[in-house]
Amino acid sequence: MSTPGTNPSAAHPRFAKALRELGLDEVKARIRRFPDATRTAAEAAAAIGCGLGEIVKSLVFEADGVPVLVLMDGASRVDVERVRQELGAAGVKRADADAVRETTGYAIGGVPPFGHRTKTRVLADRGLLAHAVVWAAAGTPHTVFPMAPASLVTYAGGTLVDVREREA
Repeated sequence: MSTPGTNPSAAHPRFAKALRELGLDEVKARIRRFPDATRTAAEAAAAIGCGLGEIVKSLVFEADGVPVLVLMDGASRVDVERVRQELGAAGVKRADADAVRETTGYAIGGVPPFGHRTKTRVLADRGLLAHAVVWAAAGTPHTVFPMAPASLVTYAGGTLVDVREREA
């Protein structure tokens, strides 16, 4: 397990700028950097010492060719058909790495829930609200920050939806 350190300067510069613009200096002060990457939800949960469901996955999809960000807890999977229905799209697919970077300005594994290069529609799964605090990427695969889920959804400009895969 990595030894975390609080390091406000560890955030990606674009994300640090977004925090400043949103008046979230207290969030910047709580950014934690890990020597080992926390690209996956499981890696992040292990490094932080929290439950998998307390990790926020920021996933980019393309709905009829238009990027959409889906915020999902780390213990769940996105049901692409439910996303398609929610958006009224003909088709939805996972965006490739180039499209993720083009849309957000960040690499897969470090995409934060807000502070993106472009304005993108955001869907946030209601399951995130089951936790008092969730952890999300701070723009790099090595950095995370904590936030109350309702605040995170608000700052991301997200719409609350039910898009998780249902258990069999």
